Amino acid sequence: MTNKLTIQQIAELSGVSKATVSRVLNGYPHISPQLRKQVQKVIDETGYQRNHAARSLASHRSNIIGLIIPSGPQIVFTDPYFPALTEGITQSVNEFDLILALFVFHSEHEGRDTIDGILNTGFLDGLIITADHIGDLFVSQLVDSDMPFVYIGRPDDSIGISYVDTDNVGGGYQATKHLLELGYSRIGIIACEKNTSGDDRLKGYQKALEKHSIIFNKRLVEYGDYTMESGYEAMKRLLKSKPDAVFVTSDTMSLGAIRAIREANLKIPEDIAIVGHDDLRPAIQADPKLTTVRQPIDRTGRIAVETLVNIIESGDYAGHQTILPTTLVIRDSCGAVNKDKI
Repeated sequence: MTNKLTIQQIAELSGVSKATVSRVLNGYPHISPQLRKQVQKVIDETGYQRNHAARSLASHRSNIIGLIIPSGPQIVFTDPYFPALTEGITQSVNEFDLILALFVFHSEHEGRDTIDGILNTGFLDGLIITADHIGDLFVSQLVDSDMPFVYIGRPDDSIGISYVDTDNVGGGYQATKHLLELGYSRIGIIACEKNTSGDDRLKGYQKALEKHSIIFNKRLVEYGDYTMESGYEAMKRLLKSKPDAVFVTSDTMSLGAIRAIREANLKIPEDIAIVGHDDLRPAIQADPKLTTVRQPIDRTGRIAVETLVNIIESGDYAGHQTILPTTLVIRDSCGAVNKDKI
């Protein structure tokens, strides 16, 4: 064999993950002697060699990758989703001995200028871009370039695009199914039209209603934008339609929804049950603690980096798409329907 093998191929020959190979190559201490020996044996047998940046990249590489978050700084630094995602990304970046550059902006014009600058200077080896309607506008710009990139979330047009996403349809279905099985029938939803994750969670909600022979009622649908304030305003509107339960498609919006429910002198879950989505830290801090759908945010970030490194190493730009499963986490914000109220 030749030293043109990729880390992915070494991982397959060793029977371990790509991250494990990277850790061995980097002398990472927390690897079992057996795994280290297993990987090293393959490296020795194949004559595998890697270049400077813990990857088999050409020597002219900068060893810098970019993270683009097409949202304003206020959202990036206050929404708990982004710190959780960035933690996973930075862990993987460190394992591959790379440098991470962060780009945050609030408009399409600003974003296009930033990406033009990135593409023209060529100082990045690749890009990770997070889901947002603004972010989708930049995908065609990147597709037309030679820049390797990975999208976090599913872009509107995902054909040939590499992305890492969670099963948002499944998450919406799990949340709604749980409420239906507890006996709720007038279930509202606070959805989001910001990106495909919101669209897919709404589809999961509709799928669960259909499965239980409940007619979809548009009056039980309100929209937010994944912010707490939008969840508060959407819940105030939704309460006029008197739902007995609500699926809120993000934990951050759920906190706003809880405030609106309390202001209406209603109790959770006695008067109205609530299920969120994401399982961020506020879900545990909420009162009552929030039943929610857990998406593996940290893992999403790590896999995005691994996918990008694989694209850079292999030169294979074909769509590498990963969809991760979600899990329902049951806490205190919903219980079985009180039959005495029916």
